[in-house]
Amino acid sequence: MKWLLALMLLLTGCTVSTSDYKQTEPKFDLFGYFEGNITAWGMLQDYKGKQTRRFTVDIVGTIENNTLTLTEDFVFDDGETQQRIWVINKLPDGRYSGKADDVIGEAQGVESGNALQWQYTLAIPVDDSVYNIKFNDWMYRQDDKHVFNIATMTKFGFEVGKVTLFFRKDK
Repeated sequence: MKWLLALMLLLTGCTVSTSDYKQTEPKFDLFGYFEGNITAWGMLQDYKGKQTRRFTVDIVGTIENNTLTLTEDFVFDDGETQQRIWVINKLPDGRYSGKADDVIGEAQGVESGNALQWQYTLAIPVDDSVYNIKFNDWMYRQDDKHVFNIATMTKFGFEVGKVTLFFRKDK
């Protein structure tokens, strides 16, 4: 039993925290980066790392007061299209909350340095079922034009896949 406790403590101590990025540049600035037109492309991988889908996304971000609205138009490699509209609020403590039609509850985000961690549960339809999958997104700002995103997807605490996404801000 002691070895199990030691293993749990070891694994807990190995997690990444937003504070690890506090001194990194450029600052993430969620609203500043995502205002305007963004082009993105990425892929989904299953739990084994096998690529299962590729996609592109055209994003338009608009800001009104403390609210960022992101309209995301997805085109997948099999021709399927999807649209997600995020409504993201900047909270007084520097954190963010967001909603979209296929998000269960509310997404929560925090930025630190060049990183943003964004967590939410997404309702994903597959055939005649809908699966609620937890997403743990880590976004990293590279420069004025580029952001990288790696999202880990879990169900019942087990990793079921990853999303890798690259953003390019259109000037």
